[in-house]
Amino acid sequence: MAFDPEHVLRAAAALLTRKSTATMDEVAKAAGISRATLHRHFAGRDALVRALEALGIAECEAALDAARLDEGTAGEAVRRLVGAMEPAAGLLAFLYTENQLFEGEEQNAGWALIDDRISALFRRGQLDGEFRIDLTPAWLTEALYGLMASGAWMVHSGKGAPKDFQHMIVELLLGGALRREES
Repeated sequence: MAFDPEHVLRAAAALLTRKSTATMDEVAKAAGISRATLHRHFAGRDALVRALEALGIAECEAALDAARLDEGTAGEAVRRLVGAMEPAAGLLAFLYTENQLFEGEEQNAGWALIDDRISALFRRGQLDGEFRIDLTPAWLTEALYGLMASGAWMVHSGKGAPKDFQHMIVELLLGGALRREES
């Protein structure tokens, strides 16, 4: 059987989403390859996590494109974005807990580009009078990430139904972000 890096990364993502402390041996077993093969392609956990990071960034970029963030209202775009990101939510939940990915000089610039695109969506909603202006676009972006990660864990643990993922996240986020008429 030829080495299929995407298969290995997806198997690793599925396992690490369920068990973030899984060993490289467990990752190899989940991917159906030997430990030696895994180590030939990923020198250690850090290399594997960095490869998963690249996959996560690519999936986020594809979701951002699929969500058509410039079409319709900002609220509609947020709904589409959460739906488009749902398939990658487990991987993103795992990556969200890997602090070394977001600190220091080794931070992947891809995350900043993703943050910028999502923040621009929230900024557009604020400028259009749709979202509250007392919550910064950066805050709303981080809130979205946190809700996505929490939603993935809820579904994974069986505490939440997969069919509710998009609705629950969007309603909680936008329920707090929507501008209210002052009385």
